[in-house]
Amino acid sequence: MAAPAAEGAAAAALRAVLARAGRAAERSGRAAEAVRVVAVGKTKPVSLLRQLYDAGHRCFGENYVQELVTKAPQLPEDIRWHFIGHLQSNKVKPLLAAVTNLDMVEGVDNEKIANHLDRAVNSLGRGPLKVLVQVNTSGEESKSGIDPSRCVELAKHVKLACPHLIFSGLMTIGMKDYSSTPENFKALVDCKLEVCKALEIPTEQFELSMGMSGDFEQAIEMGSTNVRIGSTIFGPREYPNKKQ
Repeated sequence: MAAPAAEGAAAAALRAVLARAGRAAERSGRAAEAVRVVAVGKTKPVSLLRQLYDAGHRCFGENYVQELVTKAPQLPEDIRWHFIGHLQSNKVKPLLAAVTNLDMVEGVDNEKIANHLDRAVNSLGRGPLKVLVQVNTSGEESKSGIDPSRCVELAKHVKLACPHLIFSGLMTIGMKDYSSTPENFKALVDCKLEVCKALEIPTEQFELSMGMSGDFEQAIEMGSTNVRIGSTIFGPREYPNKKQ
């Protein structure tokens, strides 16, 4: 039976995004492989994610714990899942217990959540978990993330006080309309330089997660190693009225 047209469109859209990301990486003097594209399936059905998996993609992200906990068991175990955004303390253990192939948490924004993650990884006996510290580069009160002036302090805590976490770099959400100004990206690059210097981390081993559907090429040109693409691959998000 032929796949629905919308599903074929998602795979084609992913290929186009990967090509654009690769060209942007090359413009910044890096190989296409130096940039990871996370396909963010917020509000989208498992069937659509499965189609991208069948097309060869392995890196997926979700913004809500419940959605990730529901989807992950329905998809193959070699997917590398990213949880993106603010994580509540009481959701840490359920998330890690349910999603054994969680590869990275993009959004540690305080010491308390870092400690919760560290303890949960240890108590579940799973391998170390990669984390990115979330920085609020736009100064919007509605945004999670630590103030840029405190990014070194939090990075230091994750790296030195959380032995079951792997401090991998920094991330930012950017502006509300998902199209950041270069200043937002520049602020994260500046934070990276500060953290690398303070913790003696080689810059080439440091992740920067910035850039979404509206601005990922510019983000890559400014040094992003990880872009989070939802609507450009999957189409606009759908928020149906919940029946339950």
